[in-house]
Amino acid sequence: MSTPTPHNAAKPGDIAKLVLMPGDPLRAKFIAETYLENPVCFNTVRNMLGYTGTYKGRPVSVMGGGMGMPSIGIYSYELFNFYDVDAIVRIGSAGALAENVKVRDVVIAQGACTNSNYAHQYKLPGTIAPIADFGLLRKAVEIAESKGVNPIVGNLLSSDTFYSADEDCNQKWRDMGVLAVEMEAAALYLNAIHAKKKALCICTISDHIFTGESLSAMDRQVSFHEMMEIALELA
Repeated sequence: MSTPTPHNAAKPGDIAKLVLMPGDPLRAKFIAETYLENPVCFNTVRNMLGYTGTYKGRPVSVMGGGMGMPSIGIYSYELFNFYDVDAIVRIGSAGALAENVKVRDVVIAQGACTNSNYAHQYKLPGTIAPIADFGLLRKAVEIAESKGVNPIVGNLLSSDTFYSADEDCNQKWRDMGVLAVEMEAAALYLNAIHAKKKALCICTISDHIFTGESLSAMDRQVSFHEMMEIALELA
């Protein structure tokens, strides 16, 4: 497919090799205006805002990915395959499952369990485990620790259902050691693996499924600075 696409107005060369991808396009706008030098907006289609600028002199882009695997699946596929992006780092929010994970903790997804059929398209003779690029993962942990942040690394759940009819599902995933639940990482990881590109998901815990503690929508949009700065240092 040629560019621009039906979902992205950018022209070839408008997007950096590394893209940070929050779900919320307003978080993308906040990051661009807060951290990037000379940010230029390359996309407003469907209000899925995207910007390219520099961070400490290094080119970086930031673009919203939307909610759920179908949405990030479209945007990340186009970035990897049509815009020659090398790496996408999802920076999002997640709901804690594990007891040792607290609100505002930074969690890095080594792997992404899922209840989605997204991988069915590949017609594999078994079940694939969507995993992060190890180089990005290792570098992100090193950056976090250098900033005095102790990230929790492990499995996340990428769920298709925010409101589940299975009242026991969260406890089942918790019993299997899953740290937290979000809705996008598995599709991003699968798209990266298929395109032979790199991906990583870094999340800030916005709420705890079992304790009920929760941050406001505005806090989720503008206050996750540790996660944002770790991701920006990957550029």
